Amino acid sequence: MSSLQADIATPSRDRFHAVYSVLEEAVGSRAFPGCAFGVLAGDQILLSDALGRFTYEDNSPQVLPATVFDVASVTKVVATTAMAMLLHQRGQLDLDALVADLLPGFIVGRPTGSPARRVALRHLLAHNSGLPAYVEFFRTLRTPAALFKSCLDLPLEAEPEARAAYSDPGYILLGKALELLARERMASFLVRELFRPLALRSTGFRPAHSARAHIPPTEQDTWFRHRLIQGEVQDENASVLGGVSGHAGLFSNVPDLLRFAQEVLRALDSAATSVFKAATVQTFAQRQPPAGSSRSIGWDTPSENSSAGQYFSPHSIGHLGFSGCSLWIDLDARIAAVLLTNRTWPDRQNQAIRQVRPAFHNALRMTLE
Repeated sequence: MSSLQADIATPSRDRFHAVYSVLEEAVGSRAFPGCAFGVLAGDQILLSDALGRFTYEDNSPQVLPATVFDVASVTKVVATTAMAMLLHQRGQLDLDALVADLLPGFIVGRPTGSPARRVALRHLLAHNSGLPAYVEFFRTLRTPAALFKSCLDLPLEAEPEARAAYSDPGYILLGKALELLARERMASFLVRELFRPLALRSTGFRPAHSARAHIPPTEQDTWFRHRLIQGEVQDENASVLGGVSGHAGLFSNVPDLLRFAQEVLRALDSAATSVFKAATVQTFAQRQPPAGSSRSIGWDTPSENSSAGQYFSPHSIGHLGFSGCSLWIDLDARIAAVLLTNRTWPDRQNQAIRQVRPAFHNALRMTLE
């Protein structure tokens, strides 16, 4: 981390006035109560700052550049896809390995010709397995074993590669498959193989109780857990799974996510040392079937009306989180942008983040032109 920290520049409101304008307006219009944000170009952090507070109360703590957030589905790339990338480049993960070979329960009770028998790990990563997008398992299931069993039993809604449908159940299954390949729980694998080597000191699952007050709340839950959700995963299915899952559960902050992005970009430079290999990054960045899908292997890529705005190159990878977080990395321009918010506070109805994200990224890229 020290090499990156040494390059941190004092935020310049003059240079990035357009970025501040977008985010200040967003806070003022209650798109979210506060945000932390950062920009990386090459090996240099050009901007790392924060605006607003944890909630809309005047006495609420101020958000700081290092404030930790529930990053929701950004978990899918910083944890799950990253783990898949490491296992793949070590020869432990074959993208075309069948899910049923790792998770035999996936085909139990299905007919011989079931398309489930053709679903590969690649399909789970690319959201083209045919599995449904989202299932509210938590409404009737209260144990990790019961939830996972129901996930295994889900009927496919399409043939593999016939459609792209963003699927949380696919990543719940993927997380378990990766643990079987690694012969280790996801959380401990990532700490040893990724978070600790990169000095991502604020990144991990299940924050300590003592840290919860320093994390912006995501929701006043009045219908499932019936309490304030702060410092514990907001996603209900991930909560039933104990806070660690392939689809959600990770907490992180701007400095750590920029450091992670830097490592992805360093992999493209043969002279740099990275935990990732260039071939791995390029493989996982390739869009997957069907035609028109923006999904690569684990990552999303810019599409029409993308949250990345108009100026991130087609050779960019990133991901969004339901809580209001995002990470985008332009592999051509060597630029990364992080925006962390708790837009779901006090409830999840507010959708203003959909306009804020592209405006933020557009203002950022126009500043850097």
